[in-house]
Amino acid sequence: MKRRLNLLLIIGLIGFAITGFINKANWTGTSDTVVGLNVGNEAPELVFNSPEGKPIALSSLRGKMVLLDFWASWCGPCRRDNPNVVRSYHKYKEQKFINAKGFTVYSVSLDRAMAAWKAAIQKDKLEWEYHVSDLMAWSSAAAKVYGVRSIPSNYLLNGEGIIVGKNLRGPALQAALEKNLKPSKSKKESKASSDDELHMTK
Repeated sequence: MKRRLNLLLIIGLIGFAITGFINKANWTGTSDTVVGLNVGNEAPELVFNSPEGKPIALSSLRGKMVLLDFWASWCGPCRRDNPNVVRSYHKYKEQKFINAKGFTVYSVSLDRAMAAWKAAIQKDKLEWEYHVSDLMAWSSAAAKVYGVRSIPSNYLLNGEGIIVGKNLRGPALQAALEKNLKPSKSKKESKASSDDELHMTK
């Protein structure tokens, strides 16, 4: 009898441990997801203020393709690449992707002066609403989290917040977005038809 009670106690403790592990996995994300900076990793969380002082979390954009873009008003290469980012935004903001709907940009500015930051957003027509900064320039906490040592620098995240591309400038950004687009029904039907024809010729 005593032996049976001990066995039941052990089984209960194992069950408790498994339940705790499952709850922890549900709280922190899937147990096999690694938070990091490599392609395939879950992007680290960022929460910083907009020019209006509103905190915006990167994770609040889950469900969309997101370009996490580090830039500054004083950065010439950033400003020269901004028209490409704007074109990509307008072209893909309503598109359906493999595991996301729509495309947007989470712009992290390494500016120090609020006025210069806001003026650059207006002048370059960066129309998306997700602009954040702690106005600490190279001491930016966000830049430290992502190991940013030069700008422009960016990460492309899918709808689950997983990094699917890095430092995509010029045509490389649109190419990466195209790669992640959800295949249209007509394309699927065309592929199925060609597969059937191939099968019939064998």
